[in-house]
Amino acid sequence: MRTKMWKNSLIYFSFLFVLASCGGGKYATTEKIYKGKAKSFSELYKGVPDKDQLEKIQFNDKTWIASPNFGVRKPNYVMIHHTAQNSLDHTVQTFHNQKVGVSSHYVISRDGKIVQMVNDLYRAHHAGLGRWGNDTDMNSSSIGIELDNNGTTDPWPAVQIESLIALLDYLKDTYNIPTANFIGHMDYAPSRKIDPHNFPWERLAEAGFGYWYEQPLEEVPVHFDPRLALRVIGYDVSDLNAAIRGFKQHYIRENLDSTELTAVELRVLYAIFKKYL
Repeated sequence: MRTKMWKNSLIYFSFLFVLASCGGGKYATTEKIYKGKAKSFSELYKGVPDKDQLEKIQFNDKTWIASPNFGVRKPNYVMIHHTAQNSLDHTVQTFHNQKVGVSSHYVISRDGKIVQMVNDLYRAHHAGLGRWGNDTDMNSSSIGIELDNNGTTDPWPAVQIESLIALLDYLKDTYNIPTANFIGHMDYAPSRKIDPHNFPWERLAEAGFGYWYEQPLEEVPVHFDPRLALRVIGYDVSDLNAAIRGFKQHYIRENLDSTELTAVELRVLYAIFKKYL
């Protein structure tokens, strides 16, 4: 009798263990979806082009000859955003919504917690339409980082910025990202974005991520062309007013309603422009 009871108890507790193992926690559903998509992508990468790509070319004389000289694509930019939402959990919920279809590689909470949501080598959906230099598809060439901030009244806690700098250290070192290639969403899409709003870019520049200007500012040469300078830095000057607003959001952080550049703002533009020469 005791043996039977012991066996029944063992079966019961085994069942509970299996249930707990299958539960997977709060994000079990999205983890399963992520792993499924990652597996399908890995199958694409493993595919031999003579079967998966070459056969689709409508021409008879074709062949596959493998080269050993290749590697994975790597990010060349980092784009920083603010979430414009109320909490880390709110942002995670948004990035789990497949109908909304947006994501970023990382989210950093107000208390400095780093949450990775997409593999660095995958294409996250964080940038949208825009242009930086000649790049019009920043989703394919950048790491997206969302900072937990409502975009209006929230301050930038020191612990959040230090956490961001630690993450940027890793990304810059791992992928050899140039100093100039740490930008904001408003740099890439100034006609429709202002994030990250009122952000301490000079603190990042001090740590080696992006450029800032030194004091005292030099006088601007007589023939200095602001439009050309903005274009050299990376701004899309097809809408010059938007480019000026994006520049001001990044480097001035005041007088944002005006698309005119004051004498001081022109000196700032000149100082940043020279760093790209």
